[in-house]
Amino acid sequence: MKYLSMVVMLTFLFIACKEDNPDDAPIESESVAKVNSCEGCHTNYEHLKDVYTPDPPSTGGGGCGGDAPHYEPYDRVYLGGSGYETFKVTMHGRMECVKCHNGVDGTDDKELAHSGDFIKHPSKQSQEKCAGCHEQIVQRTTNSLHEQGWGQKRMVVIRGGYGTHPTDFDNLPEEMKEGYDVNCGKCHGTCGDCHVVRPSAGGGGLSNGHNFNRTPDMLNVCVACHVSRGGHAYLGQAVGTVPDVHLTKAGFVCIDCHSKNEIHGTGEIKETRYAMPTLPKCEYCHQNVEESNDYHVQHINTFNCNACHSQDYNNCGSCHIHGAGARIPAHQKFKIGINPIPELRPYKLATLRQSLSAPDSWKEYGVDNLANFDAFPTYKYTTPHNIIKWTVRTQVEEGKACYDACHIIKEEDVYRNKEYYLFESDLKDFEINATKHLCVDGKLPASWGVN
Repeated sequence: MKYLSMVVMLTFLFIACKEDNPDDAPIESESVAKVNSCEGCHTNYEHLKDVYTPDPPSTGGGGCGGDAPHYEPYDRVYLGGSGYETFKVTMHGRMECVKCHNGVDGTDDKELAHSGDFIKHPSKQSQEKCAGCHEQIVQRTTNSLHEQGWGQKRMVVIRGGYGTHPTDFDNLPEEMKEGYDVNCGKCHGTCGDCHVVRPSAGGGGLSNGHNFNRTPDMLNVCVACHVSRGGHAYLGQAVGTVPDVHLTKAGFVCIDCHSKNEIHGTGEIKETRYAMPTLPKCEYCHQNVEESNDYHVQHINTFNCNACHSQDYNNCGSCHIHGAGARIPAHQKFKIGINPIPELRPYKLATLRQSLSAPDSWKEYGVDNLANFDAFPTYKYTTPHNIIKWTVRTQVEEGKACYDACHIIKEEDVYRNKEYYLFESDLKDFEINATKHLCVDGKLPASWGVN
């Protein structure tokens, strides 16, 4: 009788389970997770959808790379999939959530859980939250260009007349600092933006179930920020271009050239990436090329390598921060001008790209015109990531002189190849005073007949 009663009870439970789960599908632990803890809440997808807070209205444009992909708030914080399973058995995964994020565990009250000193992105307080285990890396990255954006800050500070050094950024009016954070700072982030979450420019939120990715994914992390020029060029996205030879022939991803030591920085403030001692150089791989062909013999110390080996490049200009965006829309072109950083690069002539600032770029943030706009040219030294061996400037028709495709040549009343060089006539009125010293007017060989 006792045995019969047990059979009846088990049969009843089985039938009840079948009714709750008619498809006889396995019930995932995530779908029945209790919500009275950090893990319980964030592994329960349906619960996250019930309690999520909608995103506030956008307060800025999409930045240089355009609008970021959209992920729902609950998707950005969901702990699930193989990434989360991997994370759970790692050193980071075995730590209590509040160890890094603070807040309150052991509650199903969302407001209480995220109260007090809760930190959404712990690596924003890396000295406190990361340095205990990763001291050397934190000390290196604190002043890195990736984390601080010193080059951008320097230009805003000096052009605005608020100081002479990027650390004078604090002198900016609060409204301008807010505008910088929303429009310019979105691509500069902390450790977590490369190793745990998607960068803001890539949509934000957990990228792999909270798993820490030692090597950032090139497309979803690097190109998410370096898209409008770096990724756009390297992948050959523009009409008339092809992918970079380092991708098609060698299959290189970013870190094959840009080492972690470069990306993490030296701990020192560098005002431009070209001042980084660990920045890769062509000659690291391409050695003994000085006399390998006539082009190199003639120009190895006059032009940077990109002047011959880059394709047309993505440019834009006259950006109106928070307003109409780039009033000179993105366009493909190629310009060679006077090297603006001879103290860092030895060439007389170099590839230049049009940058996005204009005197009234910050009008929407209380500054009608930048007081010291002409302190920096509107064209910048650039090293396009769209290298190929043979370009329109290195390929010449059979029987033609080696310089036929790159020197300026007068044919009747037309100057052929002139479009490759930056002349004052290429500049907008607001660019002339800032940029004319980089133009080649009066600085080319007299035999070219354009001076």
